[in-house]
Amino acid sequence: MTILSPGQQTVAFRVVVVVLVAAAALTFLPLWAPLVLAVWVAVLMRPLMVRISKATGGLHRAAGALVVLLVMALFVPLAASLVSLSRGAIDLAKSVLASNGAKSALIAIVSGDQPATASGTVALLESPARLVALIQEHGAQAMQLVGGIAGAATEAVMALFVFVYAVYVFLVDGPAMYEWFEKRAPLELEHTRRLVGAFLETGRGLFIGVGLTGLAQGVVATTTYFALGVPRAFVLGLLTCIASLLPSIGTALVWIPIAIGLALAGKTIAAVIMAVVGVAVIGTVDNVLRPVFARFGSLDLSTFVLLTSIFGGLAFFGAWGFVLGPLFARMAKEALDMARVDRLGQRREEIDAAAATAAVAPSD
Repeated sequence: MTILSPGQQTVAFRVVVVVLVAAAALTFLPLWAPLVLAVWVAVLMRPLMVRISKATGGLHRAAGALVVLLVMALFVPLAASLVSLSRGAIDLAKSVLASNGAKSALIAIVSGDQPATASGTVALLESPARLVALIQEHGAQAMQLVGGIAGAATEAVMALFVFVYAVYVFLVDGPAMYEWFEKRAPLELEHTRRLVGAFLETGRGLFIGVGLTGLAQGVVATTTYFALGVPRAFVLGLLTCIASLLPSIGTALVWIPIAIGLALAGKTIAAVIMAVVGVAVIGTVDNVLRPVFARFGSLDLSTFVLLTSIFGGLAFFGAWGFVLGPLFARMAKEALDMARVDRLGQRREEIDAAAATAAVAPSD
C-alpha cells in the first residue's frame, strides 16, 4: 500500500473537496433560476418579516404568512392572465402579419377585428373523419408535441415549488445559512462579502430599480389603452413594460405606433390623448421614479452594459438570460474592482518595502 506524504495528502484532499463541490453545484444547476430568485425575494421581504414576527410571535409564522401572500398576490393573477395574454399576443401577431403595408399594420394594432379563420380549419373541425385521418398521419409528431408540453409544464411546476419553498427557508434560516457559507468560502472574508453584496445588489436593482419602474409605466400605459378602447391592452401594456428597459425612449416604441394607428383609423381625439399621456405621463414616470427606486436598489451598471448583458444573456442562455446576463456582468465588474484594489495594495506594499530597505541600507 502506497503511503502518501503529508503534502500529497493535502493535495489529494483538496482535489476531493473540489470534485464534491463541483458535483453538488451540478446537482443544483438545473434549479439555479428559482433558487436565485428565491434568495433575492427573501432578502427583499426579510425586513417586513421581522416586523410581522414581532406581532405574530415567531419567524416561522411570519414567513409562512408572507409566502402565502406572495403566492396569492403574484402567481394566482399570473396564471389567470397567462391564457388571455397568450391569445391576445397571437391575435395581435396574426393581425399585423396579415396586414398589407405599414399603414394597415398600424391600424391593425388598434383594431379589434380578428383574422379570418382558414376555411381548411373550419372544414377540419366539421369533419371528424378528416380529423381522424390527420391524427393517423401526424400522430407521432402530435405525441412529441404533447410530450414536450407536458415536460415543460412539469418543469414549471417543479420550479414553482422550489421557488416557494426556498423563499420560506431563506426567510427563516437565511442569515444562518449565509454565516455558514461565509466561514467556509475559499476566498478572503472581504472578497466574499463584496461578491455577496454585488449578488444581492443585482437582485435589488432588477426588482426595484428596473422592475418597479417598468411595472409603473406598464400600468399607466395599460390603463390608457383600456380607456381609449385599444384592443389587446394587456398585451400592449406588457410590451410597454418590456420596452421600458430603454430609458426615456423605450416606451415610445410602443405608444407612438398606437397613437399613429389611432390617427390613421380616424380616432383623432384618442390619438392626441395617447400622445399627450405618452409624453407627459409615461415618460415622466421614467424620469421621476427611476432615480427614486435607484436609491433602494441600483445595478451599478451603465444603460449600455445592462441592455447588452440582457440581450446577450437571452441569446446565450435563453429566457433566464434576462437575469443571468446582468448578474454575471455585475459580478464580473465587482471582481475586477477587487482585483484592481488588491493589485494596487500589493504594489503599495512593494514600494513601502523597497523604501524601508533603502532607509536601513548603509550609505556609501
